[in-house]
This record gives sequence, C-alpha cells and structure tokens, in this order.
Amino acid sequence: MPNRLAHETSPYLLQHADNPVDWWPWSADAFEEARKSGKPVLLSVGYSSCHWCHVMAHESFEDQETADYLNAHFVSVKVDREERPDVDAVYMEAVQAATGQGGWPMTVFLTPDAEPFYFGTYFPPAPRQGSPSFRQVLEGVHSAWTDRRDEVAEVAEKIVRDLAGREIAFGDTQVPGEEDLAGALLGLTRDYDAGHGGFGGAPKFPPSMAIEFLLRHHARTGAEGALQMAADTCERMARGGIYDQLAGGFARYSVDREWVVPHFEKMLYDNALLCRVYAHLWRSTGSDLARRVALETADFMVRELRTNEGGFASALDADSDDGTGKHVEGAYYVWTPAQLREVLGEQDAELAADYFGVTEEGTFEEGASVLQLPQSEGVFDAERIASIRARLLEARGERPAPGRDDKVVAAWNGLAVAALAETGAYFDRPDLIEAALGAADLLVRLHLDEHARLARTSKDGRVGANAGVLEDYADVSEGLLALASVTGEGVWLEFAGFLLDHVLVQFTDEESGTLYDTAADAEKLIRRPQDPTDNATPSGWSAAAGALLSYAAQTGAEPHRAAAERALGVVKALGPRAPRFIGWGLATAEALLDGPREVAVVGPVDDPATKELHRAALLATAPGAVVAVGAPDSDELPLLAERLLVSGEPTAYVCRNFTCDAPTTDVDRLREALGR
Repeated sequence: MPNRLAHETSPYLLQHADNPVDWWPWSADAFEEARKSGKPVLLSVGYSSCHWCHVMAHESFEDQETADYLNAHFVSVKVDREERPDVDAVYMEAVQAATGQGGWPMTVFLTPDAEPFYFGTYFPPAPRQGSPSFRQVLEGVHSAWTDRRDEVAEVAEKIVRDLAGREIAFGDTQVPGEEDLAGALLGLTRDYDAGHGGFGGAPKFPPSMAIEFLLRHHARTGAEGALQMAADTCERMARGGIYDQLAGGFARYSVDREWVVPHFEKMLYDNALLCRVYAHLWRSTGSDLARRVALETADFMVRELRTNEGGFASALDADSDDGTGKHVEGAYYVWTPAQLREVLGEQDAELAADYFGVTEEGTFEEGASVLQLPQSEGVFDAERIASIRARLLEARGERPAPGRDDKVVAAWNGLAVAALAETGAYFDRPDLIEAALGAADLLVRLHLDEHARLARTSKDGRVGANAGVLEDYADVSEGLLALASVTGEGVWLEFAGFLLDHVLVQFTDEESGTLYDTAADAEKLIRRPQDPTDNATPSGWSAAAGALLSYAAQTGAEPHRAAAERALGVVKALGPRAPRFIGWGLATAEALLDGPREVAVVGPVDDPATKELHRAALLATAPGAVVAVGAPDSDELPLLAERLLVSGEPTAYVCRNFTCDAPTTDVDRLREALGR
C-alpha cells in the first residue's frame, strides 16, 4: 500500500511511495507527529538520479524488517534536495561541520523541533570497512533517545548554536579590483592540472564557472594563460568519457583526473552551463571543437530533456537495466570489443575500438570501456566514422534507457534558456531559440504567480508547492535577460525586473547588503541558509549579482547596480583564496570592471544590416556586455530610447561607465569597439 509520498510531485519522492517505510514529506504535520508520539525524526535527503540513494533505498528502505523498526521508533521524513535546496543546505552544513564531509544520501536524526543531533550519509545494510550498519545506527540512536534524552537535547542545542554562529562575514565592502582578479587567476593556475586540464585531482568536476571567468579575464586583459587553461580543459573534457561521444551531453563528473570514467548521471544544469561555455569558447577562438560540442550539447538537451510542456527535465539517471533486469551504473553507455563486433562487423569494430579507445581489458568495469576520443593525432575517414557513430547510436537506442527525472526546476531551466538562446543566435539555429522561448514561457506562465513570486518546481504541467529560492530568481532572470538580448523582446526584460525586485526586497539584508538563499517570509528553518560559494551551479548569491548587474546595464536602474556591487564584496574576500569555488562571482566581477558595455542596435528588424550589427554585438567577447535591438522608434527596451539612425542606416551605439562612443553603421568598427 502506498505511503504519504504517493501524492507528491517529486519523482524522487514518488520512487519511495511504495516503500514499506511510513514516509512523511517535509511538513509541519511530520514534526507535530514526532512531538505527539515522542519519537525522533529520521531525515533522509537525496535526489532521483543519485546512484547511492538508489542503493540505500533498495538495501534498507525496501527491506520490511528495517521498515518495521523505523516505523516503530522514528518519524521518517524524505526530502528531494532538488525540490528543497534550503532544507538540504541547512542540514548538509551541519553534517559537514560534524563529520568533515557530506554527500547524498544524507541521513540526519532530528528532535521534534527539527534540531539535528546525529549525522551520516550512506549506511550499508551490514557493517563494512569500519562503518556501522544502518540497523546498528538506528538501534544506537533509539537507545540514546530513550535513555539519554537530556544529553541528546544538549547536543542538538549546541549544534544549532554553532550553526547560528557561522553567519557569513561579508568580507569587504569594496568591489573586487584588478589585483583581486589577478590573484584569483594565480590561484587557479596553481590548482591547474597541466597534464589533463581542469583543476585539482580526482574526482574531477567540469569547472564551467571558472572557465567563464578565464574567458572573460582573457577578453578584458589579453592574458593568454587564462585562455589556454580554458581551451585545453574544454578540449580534454570533450575528448574524455565524461562527454557522450555518440549523442552529446556531459555526465556529472569524472571519477579519475583524466576524465575517462564518468559518474554517468546527466544533469540539466551541467549541460546548460557547459553548452554556454563551449559557445563562448567558440566566440573567443573560432574553435571547431567548441562549436561542435556546444551544438551537440544543445541538441542533447532539446532531444532528451525537453518535457511535453516545453520545460526541461532535471536529469537522466546514472543506472539502467543491463539487459538482465539488474540496474547497473553506466550500462547504457559502455561497450566491449565483442559488442562493437556484433554491431559493426570485424573491420569497422577494429576502427571503432581504435578511434574510441575501447580495449580488451576495458576502461570501466567487467571489460567494458567508456567511449573517448584519445587520438588527437592521426587521420580517420570522416564518412566511415560518421557511419560507425550512427550505427552504434542506433544499437544503443535498443538498450533499456536510463530513467528521467521529469521535474522542471526553475533555476536550471533559467540556465538552459540562457544557453539555448545564445547558442541558437551564434550558430543561426532558430529552433534552439524557439526551445529557449518555450521554456521561458513555461516559467512565466506556470511558475510565476500574480505577485511575481516564483515556484521552485513543476511536473507534468502541475506547479509544486515549494517556494523559489534565491538561485531560482537569479538564474531565471539570467535566462530572461539573455533572451531579451537575442530576441529584442522587452517583455523578457520586464519579467526579469519583477524577479530582481523580489531579490532586492525579500532576499537582501538591508543593512549589510548580504544575500540569503531563502526569502524573508519563507518557512523558518533552524537557520536561514546563506552560501556565496559556487558548487555544481552558480550560488544564488553570485547568480543574483550577475543578473542584477546585467539588468542595471539594460535599464540604468541604480538600486540594482548598487546591490550587485555590494554582493560582489564577498568575491573580493574569497576570489584570491578560493577561486575554484566562486567562478561565477569572478566572472561577474570581470563584467563590472569592463563596464559592462551597453550596446544598442537600431534599425528595421528585417534589414540585413540591422541583423549584421546585432550579430556582431552578440558575438562580442567584452565581459557581460548587454545588447538591445529594435526599430528606431521602438520602446521595447530602455537602451533604445532616443537612439536615431545615422544617415538613415541601421546604427549601433556602445556605452559604458556613463560614456558613449560615436554611433557607427560599420560592423567592423563595432567589433573593434567591443574588443579589448
């Protein structure tokens, strides 16, 4: 019989709806039940494409004996971290403070007042490598709760006090300057893996936000080392197993430093950020590889993640059926030499093994290999390789596909809108711009209420109950601002303004200008989450700074620019010390140092000369440049106000820091004005 999760919209929670565990969703009712029954709360946090979440679910939460013990002694609460990033952030901070590490599944034991007192991540069904079994943990917690309740309460109170004392020091009230960004570049250079690209060792995550900073820093200063690190990292990732060599799209991370073996889940946010990075790399260098990967990644998102409603699904699972009914990580993606021969025949299989790095011993598990492009030298028959790729992709399509998390997350869809709008504009792919418009329309139509408040998620056209957090408001604004620059449609700028006004009122501390991840009137947790560091996605803090700055450049809105500058004070504090973890903040600081530049293109919208000037403006590498395009009498966008044609011809105006260049009708002169 299904439990209380059967009525939820989260695919992750629905995966647990038939567990014998009597799960509750996160709710006041769950904690009221804990108070009434005198039981502690087991909080289990994960997400639908998380491999070890599935493992623990199968081993423990689907086990009747374990479920019986949980149901007798605990109130069990299941949370989708992607639906409730605020709940996840608060308790993950406690887990990391207590244990020095974190991850998912996250397992936390709470008092009925939601105060944490014992923590962990994955617990095995039997003791393993010094780790207790889940049942041992449950029995130990139950014993402590029953026999030493006062001691447990003291521990919980101390943890909450310690968390409250970890309020973020704002750092500097000044904006980051040349010296700070040079210091950040030096820090990245120290962490750079010259042999394989990327930063640090294994596991290695795609550093999309740091690459955006490097590209902008090169554009502003001419630093060749910055461009080299960005380009080499992008090439290594695109040639590695972290990139799907048959269908496009990036996996979450590489378990090794060489980018060979990925953790196979594919997340919308990674692919949106990386699609945009490769498009920007092409814009800077003209690289054929960057163009190919940007387009393949965009096509992957549209083909495999777009929902019936026009939004984009959150993720594809790492695991899938290996053909025997058993769910195995990577089963959909890996190949043995025998499988190549079966699909391609002897000769083409030999070529494919050489081209894609498939070996007899394998690069993954049980003799299977992850497809890569290890050969940077040598000549291959392009038509034959294309035929091989097409046949392998067709054969792979016959395998059981990984599951898809169909939940639409506002923030990640905002990132996808920005990536698809720009990629479509750069490479003359109006279908990609249409896909961006479809997602933006869904966000505005379904996620935004009459008070311009944003819902975090939706699924199957049904909006979720959870309020948007700072990253939702910021990333959706980022997407809408990119769409306004690409389409010239002022409605997207207007909606971005509604969202950013909420950021100023609901998410910003009036006195210090610091930003919080939840709104002032959001559900009160044991602590109001606040994190300026970029991790898998730009932090809400960094993303808000970027969107506020772009909006101010488009509209001249002084409060928004002032808020962006205040928010960037933390980049001055953290940039030189931890540049890998504040890449989007650094990229935004580059835009601030460059102006950012404001480009207005006026002319009849169907005039080829208008289109050429508009394209030149969009392809400018000037960090964070904003673009407005429209007819000379248009009131669609504020930057177009009082901009006249010169000699009756389409004309471009470039301004920054309250100073404007002479208007020009010459595309080459515009390109020159938008270079260094």
